[in-house]
Amino acid sequence: MGPVKVIHVHLLGRRRDLYFGSIAAIFTVLTPDEVGCGYDYLRRAGLSGGGTVMTKKACIKQSVLITSPRGGKEQA
Repeated sequence: MGPVKVIHVHLLGRRRDLYFGSIAAIFTVLTPDEVGCGYDYLRRAGLSGGGTVMTKKACIKQSVLITSPRGGKEQA
């Protein structure tokens, strides 16, 4: 299984952090007005590769979820 992307949305006025698996998922919970931009804008904004998008209402970042290896044993 490849890396799992996570999109972090920090709502500036409400000091609230939400985490999503896709850009489309953001707009199932929040409205474009709450985010400060729409789906098409975010899709073209360059979130991949660790990019960050700032709007007047939110800071949106895409990153990779870090997990431990299968088996639960620590690697030395």
